[in-house]
Amino acid sequence: MQIVNTVSELREVIRTWRLAGENVAFVPTMGNLHAGHLQLVNEAKKTADRVIVSIFVNPAQFGIGEDFEVYPRTEREDREILDAANTDLLFLPAVGEIYAPDAKTVVTVTELSDLYCGASRPGHFSGVATVVCKLFNIVQPDAALFGLKDFQQLVVIRTMVRDLNIPVEIIGVDTVRESNGLAMSSRNGYLTGAEKSVAPKLYQSLCVARDAVLAGGQSYADIEQQAILFLQKEGFQPDYFCVCRSNDLIKATVEDADLVLLAAAKLGKTRLIDNIYFSR
Repeated sequence: MQIVNTVSELREVIRTWRLAGENVAFVPTMGNLHAGHLQLVNEAKKTADRVIVSIFVNPAQFGIGEDFEVYPRTEREDREILDAANTDLLFLPAVGEIYAPDAKTVVTVTELSDLYCGASRPGHFSGVATVVCKLFNIVQPDAALFGLKDFQQLVVIRTMVRDLNIPVEIIGVDTVRESNGLAMSSRNGYLTGAEKSVAPKLYQSLCVARDAVLAGGQSYADIEQQAILFLQKEGFQPDYFCVCRSNDLIKATVEDADLVLLAAAKLGKTRLIDNIYFSR
């Protein structure tokens, strides 16, 4: 596995691949890799001749008081994991390589970025869209892969790619879960032992709500409220629980067929997000 730290090095490697007629799949990450990330890499290998993974803890998507400084950084372990997975190249840039000190340009997907996690974390999705747009310009991949656990993020990125005519195929990969149903996430490491036994109930609440939607007979507002009350009873501090249209995340009506249930809640000091998407 090649490891490069600068844009110029990366572009030179990609240039040689392109001259050889090879295509490129890209997996952007913030490191602290787990089985969910490996699933992205494995799917990327099925998609393209070459796979690039980036590790970059993006300061622009962290708000004041969030966990940028303490976000888990496990570079040595991540390198070993990616090397064992036969990743072709790891792009490991410093902040100064991605952002000029006087950078003035920000990419924002309006409306979508203000919903759900965007309402709770102002500026978060502008930080995500900006860094992903920059990485796409740097790598110029044929395809990029993202986990469906961050469903709102995926919709924001797909919308940005469509609106800016960026020639990259966005591939969503199903959430990888622990045996108890908890969605794998780097932030799960913040959970205490007791909290880890409670955390899977977030996914349980989504499953119950999905079954209620499919059964009919209840309003979506009632289903959402029941889920919030359940989470509160189990010790969560719910942020939101919403039945949405999967393509644009607008609140769903009974006429909509393709749905996603989005949920976010704090458990202790850890903010967890999860979702289930399905069709009626």
